Order: sequence, then C-alpha cells, then structure tokens
Amino acid sequence: MCGIWTPDRLRDASVSLSITQVDAFTDVPFRGNPAAVCLLPAERDAAWMQLVAREMNLAETAFLLRRDDGFALRWFTPTVEVELCGHATLASAHVLWEEGHLPPGETARFHTRSGLLTAMLRDGRIWLDFPALHATPAEAPDDLVRALGAPIRHFGVNPIDSLAEVDSEETLSGLRPDLVALRRLGGRGLIVTCRGRDGAGYDFASRFFAPGAGIDEDPVTGSAHCCLGPFWSERLGRTELTGYQASARGGFVTVRCRGERVELGGNAVTVLRGTLLDSASAS
Repeated sequence: MCGIWTPDRLRDASVSLSITQVDAFTDVPFRGNPAAVCLLPAERDAAWMQLVAREMNLAETAFLLRRDDGFALRWFTPTVEVELCGHATLASAHVLWEEGHLPPGETARFHTRSGLLTAMLRDGRIWLDFPALHATPAEAPDDLVRALGAPIRHFGVNPIDSLAEVDSEETLSGLRPDLVALRRLGGRGLIVTCRGRDGAGYDFASRFFAPGAGIDEDPVTGSAHCCLGPFWSERLGRTELTGYQASARGGFVTVRCRGERVELGGNAVTVLRGTLLDSASAS
C-alpha cells in the first residue's frame, strides 16, 4: 500500500510527535541559532533520527527521551550525529520548562555522549554546565591558512575542533573561507576568533565553520564557547566573559570559566510548534 496521507489517515496515524523550533542564544525571534526539539515517547533508532534532522534541515535537531534521572539527549545535524551541542541543549531545556515537562525551579539533567550536562534557570537566563575544551597550541597547517584566506595569529586544537585567532573584527567579518578545503582538513569544525573591539560590549567575537558536519557556518555555537571561554579567560585575566558570534543571525553567549567546566548563559525564544507525523507507522 502506498503511503498517501488522506484526512482519515492523518486522524488515524498511531504515532505523532510534537516538534518545537527554538531560536537559542537570543531573546529576539529569528536571531541566534535555530534548533528543533523532539520529545520522544520511546526509543527510536539513529537512522530515523538522522532522517528527521535532514528533514528539519537546521544546524541541529535534538531528541529527548525521559529517564528516571533526567533525559537522554542526542543531537543531529542534517548529515551526522555530534558529540556536543550547546544551542540545541539550551533549546531543549527551554522547551522542557516552557511546555511544563519540568517545573521552572528544577535542574534539567541531560545524559549525552559527552556525559551528564545540566541546565538551570537563573538571573533571567538559562545556564548550561558543560565541559571545558582547552585548545592545545599547534602549528597551523599551510592548507588551513590558504583555506581561511587570512593570517593566523594563534592556532590550537581541542578534542573536536580547531581554533584560529585573527587580528581584528574587520578580518573576522571579511572571511570567505574555502569550505571544500576546510572539509578536507577533518575534525568537526574551525572556530575563528578575535578580541572584541573597544566599546563593543563584548570581550571577544567568533565565527564557526563546520562543512564536514553539514554546516557551512553555524549561527551561534555553544560548544565552541567551551573552548573560547578558557582561551580568552587566560588572555584577558577574567573568568566571566561575553562572546559575540558574528554570523549573519548573530548571538551572544556569556561564559563563566570554572576550571574543567564552563557555564554558558543565554536566552531562547520559541518560534514554531508542530506535529511530526511518523509515516513509518502507517505505510
């Protein structure tokens, strides 16, 4: 039988899932970084989740499954499952509180491929507790310098990304990297950063390119700030910093460095709620 969706079949579909689109690291709709959040009633296989993420075609789609001690959480780009994602975790916490799955005063606990992550509502923002990702200094590959198209002042690598410092926001905003060449270099992505200009209201700026993960440029990357926070904390001599991700959408992340952990603070706005019809259950 072919999978044609008639009105009767829409009513009779045995499985439908709510899916919510949230703009993270912003308090204004259509800014920050969009993520889809899907709360699952039961386990689903990774292949299905990947297909849903491809259908949503956002930087990340998050899948939550309730456990006795919190929620299992997995993140998918349109092409791959990832080890760590900040903005989709922030979006997931926002959905849990906003839709009443957790009371506002309760800590959200997420069991992930990067261990236990938590989120709390405090000071009018959502605060994520994430691992610090320290960048080990290294020599920048010649191919990377050519792909970036700009001089690199400092280069380092952490367990999932590379980090390159450039000289100014003018250089940062003018970057038009060779994404095909970046994809060949491997790893999840490249964080490019610089010190914030005087009077800007933030301490550092960044952009994040991850063509190998199916994301040419990510709008606002929480996990990149797990590296950016310690990097700029060491240079600026402060443990609390504000970062601005200078993408077309733009967004702000507050970072508090706590040794081997970082706290990432930001806001989130729901922009869309819908129902995902599981056609596999009625094919």
